[in-house]
Amino acid sequence: MSLKILRRQIDRLDKEIINLLNKRANAAIKIAGIKHTTKQSVYCPDREREVLKRLSVINRGPVSPGALEAIYREIMSSSLALEKNVKIAYLGPQATFTHQAALKKFGSQVEYAPCESITDVFREVERGDCDYGVVPIENSVEGAVSHTMDMLVDSDLKICSQVILDISHNLLALCSKERIKRVYSNPMVFGQCRQWLEDNLRGLERIEVSSTTHAADLASREKYSACIASLLASRIYNLKVVARSIEDSPHNITKFLVIGNNDVPATGNDKTSIMFSIKDKVGALHDMLIPFKKYKINLTKIESRPSKKKAWDYYFFVEFSGHKESELVKKALKQLENNCKFLKILGSYPIGE
Repeated sequence: MSLKILRRQIDRLDKEIINLLNKRANAAIKIAGIKHTTKQSVYCPDREREVLKRLSVINRGPVSPGALEAIYREIMSSSLALEKNVKIAYLGPQATFTHQAALKKFGSQVEYAPCESITDVFREVERGDCDYGVVPIENSVEGAVSHTMDMLVDSDLKICSQVILDISHNLLALCSKERIKRVYSNPMVFGQCRQWLEDNLRGLERIEVSSTTHAADLASREKYSACIASLLASRIYNLKVVARSIEDSPHNITKFLVIGNNDVPATGNDKTSIMFSIKDKVGALHDMLIPFKKYKINLTKIESRPSKKKAWDYYFFVEFSGHKESELVKKALKQLENNCKFLKILGSYPIGE
């Protein structure tokens, strides 16, 4: 078959695809009307998971699962934008890893609002200026993001979804590696690249800033300065990639949370996040964990944070498999509530990638 014939075939298929995409968009607009009437949230993580799971089952290639998900992320982003002018707050500025996580979850067709702090992300959503927020919660190398955990204590927002992002750090500069005099980056990023820096840039000044994007901005304006940031930042700030993937661990992953005002229905593959404080007595924490063992609920994470209200008083953050509306989870939480000082359900949401 000739190249000309094959290209004509692609042209015909493109026409069919466009017609089908517009039919899908019209259906999304009708769904938006129903959601508005019934006061439902426009973003439905449970439906999103259902669609992506179904696509992975029916896909027979040669399009890879990752490519197909990326294509449909933009299709769903377009549908979301047609349903409502959705606005997403994230820990900015542009090109931070949180920005990349937000794009991975919501696509490029919605509106984004960069915020200077995690507190500001929560406030934007609480005030209703943004529909959802995206914040980091844990890195596989450096551990939990304490600021996010502290905000979850007092905020009424719920965890609606999570995003898992592979983190790759790169040394960016306007000059060659030999001429670099100082390096800018976020404190957590310096921690994730500690060994590489010792081996390659020992003795150089390391200046901590609020974000990798701020670091890239500074490096783009100073001749002999470098930064550790993303490849996206290198494109935005016209910086040369001096060294790629300089993180010490090849398994550097950060988890982000999507926060909003709505609860998420069960999908059959969910997790729940809670926080509680315990009574000051011997074996109190052990007693808190008994209900989960009793009802065979798998704990996937437990983390403590000072309450900041009383010396040596702590909150415990727990993640476990299952949805808060399942019968076994309800029984476990009821028993837990009877034995602790304070219990808060932060949200049930689909398990991420």
